[in-house]
Amino acid sequence: MKKSLCIGIDNYKTSPLSGCINDATCISELLKRNGDGSTNFEVKFEKDVSSTSNMKELIVDLFNGDCDTVLFYFSGHGFLNEFGGYIVTPDFKKYDEGVPMDYILNVANKSKIKNKIIILDCCHSGAMGNTDVSDNKSSLSEGLSILTACRNTELAEEINGHGVFTNLLLEALKGGAADLRGNISPGGIYSFIDRSLGAWYQRPVFKTNVTRFVSLRTVMPQVPDDILRSIIEYFPNPTDEFPLNPSFEDTNSLNVEHEVIEPYANIENTKIFKKLQKLQSVGLVVPVEADFMYFAAMESRSCKLTPLGHHYWNLAKEDRI
Repeated sequence: MKKSLCIGIDNYKTSPLSGCINDATCISELLKRNGDGSTNFEVKFEKDVSSTSNMKELIVDLFNGDCDTVLFYFSGHGFLNEFGGYIVTPDFKKYDEGVPMDYILNVANKSKIKNKIIILDCCHSGAMGNTDVSDNKSSLSEGLSILTACRNTELAEEINGHGVFTNLLLEALKGGAADLRGNISPGGIYSFIDRSLGAWYQRPVFKTNVTRFVSLRTVMPQVPDDILRSIIEYFPNPTDEFPLNPSFEDTNSLNVEHEVIEPYANIENTKIFKKLQKLQSVGLVVPVEADFMYFAAMESRSCKLTPLGHHYWNLAKEDRI
């Protein structure tokens, strides 16, 4: 069972924002279902939470219980002083700026829920997880991951109705950060966003204390599992090469107006070749002494596993796919 709390706040008395409710709305809608339409997180969406006490109550309620995974997403103002970072509520005032990030960390650290993910899109959000604002030390309980829009010294930008960070987070959750099997993990999301931001932009921060990543959402896999498992069938050893000849290329047929070479296309071999081409398209297989799989077949050469292919060979061999 998975549950999520998504909060967006635009309506601050001073310095109102324009994209935070939009951000939280889009994130909450995306988290509700996986790419195939199956149910995912049970989401509570809250906008313009009016006070620090209301915000604290919602956060405590989220991290209570015994479900498998919880996710807290916040988009709004952030604040940093010598005592630490804060997510700002509309009732903020001097010396009471909102919910301290230390408070959220403390609640999450004490939670018995196995997998806990905190995502903040606000200025100075990189302070989340720091127990000492001066030396950037973190203390995260097992199972906790934190993903923030920027370092504690930076501002989080908005553009075209979304935060820059959340705009990329949405693309990551739609499938941009999916692995070959269609799983989207916090680590995959960070890697996707980090690669998408240039050196002059805000830098996202990722902190985690996990022994395995949980999938936040699934989408259609790039390669079906049955094809991934076939790696050990075609390559009995990870260093083996798979011999090819013209019979693997389905256009090498007398039925196709084309220069053909014996042996002609064999239906069983062409099925295998299409699977090898699928593996080649995602970087698991490469042709040997040829630029393309087509020429490797027509010139009776071979194909072999890449280092990433070796990794998936090991997963298939150990029945982990």
